[in-house]
Amino acid sequence: MRRHAFLFCLLLAGCEPRYADLPTFSAERKLLQLVVETPAGTNREQRYNPATNAFEPRRLAGLAAVVEFLPAPGNLGFVAGTSSPATAQGQPVAPLPALLLAESQPTGTVLEVLPIALLTLDINGQLRPLVVAVPARPSQRILPEATDWASLRRVYPGVQPFVELWFRHRAPNTRIVGWKDEKAASQLIRQWMR
Repeated sequence: MRRHAFLFCLLLAGCEPRYADLPTFSAERKLLQLVVETPAGTNREQRYNPATNAFEPRRLAGLAAVVEFLPAPGNLGFVAGTSSPATAQGQPVAPLPALLLAESQPTGTVLEVLPIALLTLDINGQLRPLVVAVPARPSQRILPEATDWASLRRVYPGVQPFVELWFRHRAPNTRIVGWKDEKAASQLIRQWMR
């Protein structure tokens, strides 16, 4: 019933949730929540702007950024209710980035997910963590047997090198630092929770 009321509100009243105010875990099932910014299968990245509560194109040198490689291998977004615990001087506070391995979801979709890995990237000399997740609902999974880091590597060994390849081509000067399991991802999420 709540879902129908929410959809009614979105369609008729034009209201949107304040994505910046969403809790990290869902109220009903206590599962991790992820907000989709950039749907899987596109080369045009979107970013959430908490000041306007809108999703806007990521910009480089004033122009909308386009990934000059293959489309995104999953839905890019962020873990709700998180922000970087310590930012470098001049760096904006940002939520914890995430990659959802699932079918393409519209920008602004909020899903309950299971964190299955933590990928650390070095982009221009700055370490950037990325939570890798799958939908919590089995019916929404495209990798049905991937529920943790070990099962992802064992059952779907091609996912890790494919994701690495995409991120190395997404932005210049990107290096893969390493992968950790779902426990490391959960620990980092708790450190970033507001």
